[in-house]
Amino acid sequence: MITTTTTLALGLLYVYALLGSGGRVARADPEAKGSRFVCTAVPPGADISCPVESTSNRVQSASPHEDEFRSTIIQLRETVLQQKETIVSQQGTIKELNAKLSRCEAAAAQDARDSKARAGARRKEYGKNTMGDLPRDPTETIEQLGKTMQTLKDRLENLEQQQQRANVSGAAFPSELRDLLKRRLSDLESQLLRRVSELEDEKSQLYNETAAHRQRTENTLNSLLERITELERSNSAFKSPEDFKISLPLRTNYLYGRIKKSLPEMYAFTVCMWLKSSASPGIGTPFSYGVPGQANEIVLIEWGNNPIELLVNDKVAQLPLSVSDGRWHHICITWTTRDGFWEAYQDGERLGTGENLAPWHPIKPGGVIILGQEQDIVGGRFDATQAFVGELSHFNMWDRVLRPIDISGMANCSAYMPGNVVPWVDGNIEVFGGATKAALEICEDRLFDS
Repeated sequence: MITTTTTLALGLLYVYALLGSGGRVARADPEAKGSRFVCTAVPPGADISCPVESTSNRVQSASPHEDEFRSTIIQLRETVLQQKETIVSQQGTIKELNAKLSRCEAAAAQDARDSKARAGARRKEYGKNTMGDLPRDPTETIEQLGKTMQTLKDRLENLEQQQQRANVSGAAFPSELRDLLKRRLSDLESQLLRRVSELEDEKSQLYNETAAHRQRTENTLNSLLERITELERSNSAFKSPEDFKISLPLRTNYLYGRIKKSLPEMYAFTVCMWLKSSASPGIGTPFSYGVPGQANEIVLIEWGNNPIELLVNDKVAQLPLSVSDGRWHHICITWTTRDGFWEAYQDGERLGTGENLAPWHPIKPGGVIILGQEQDIVGGRFDATQAFVGELSHFNMWDRVLRPIDISGMANCSAYMPGNVVPWVDGNIEVFGGATKAALEICEDRLFDS
């Protein structure tokens, strides 16, 4: 703009100079008829007898130049006005674009803070048994940022087109500002890509958490529905469907109980029961679970003078339990396929732990649970020397590892938790060979024993 103004000023000075040099010329009235007289200014004291050069040719030659200069001045003035308008328009566009970029950066920073706050809130709320609304899908935020980015790119293209038009007309657009805009757009695009990646990760995490929560809720509801159905169908003669025991008084191969339900595939389990036995040597087999191809999928046995053993996939771990004193004892066994880790509880107290018991082995589904006998084939071929002698009640099984506080609550009769895989319900237990069911209120009976 400075160069254009300087050029215009020089042109005006040049025209004024030319017009000033011809200031001495006086033209006659064009309406005059006949001879023409030309008056020439003579300095004081000059010799008026000197011949005076005729200025008619000068007047005639100066007229086309004057018109050309006037036309040039008008064109330069119009060019300056056009360039001034272009520069003002570009300055307004640049200010608006800078404001838009600042708002986008502030919005991106605010979104990052909000995302962290929501993640912290979800971690605090995680684990609550609620069916609240799902978090809002961040797709809307991604689309909004994408639209903003596209708008900024369009505005930059418009600026480049204006720059091309300005170059044609002679206006110069600052290259530093164009480079600054490109760098800021590049930085904003990088931030947008990072934000999109974070939102995708957050969306995936939310989906996984929601799916896991939904699965846990569905499992709980299914267990409750099965429990209600069993209670409705049960015609038990006992005070409550779970207040009974099974008595296996003889060491034979034909007294046993059978669970009607089978097990699903499991990667962990907890099995709890109340036992009362004074048999010697060894209490025998409180329960066994066999599947096709593996009769010893899960077995709890005390045989001869050996300690109580837990078998998983025919692999053995010895448990530090002692229950052959003729009193009621509450025992719980937990196991997980991860590293084959197991725990053994007696009367609410954890007495032992171990690992490497059939690690990474999943419990196979579709087998048979027998109470009081060890299976050599699925559902049969019992050995009388391995039979359980005594009484058994509240046999429950879960597909997860229970917390110590839950196990302690059941052992102390301060809580009752039916198994979500195998609950102790009258209608779910069959007895054979002379085994009997009898009413039992375990907490009162245990208090009487002690």
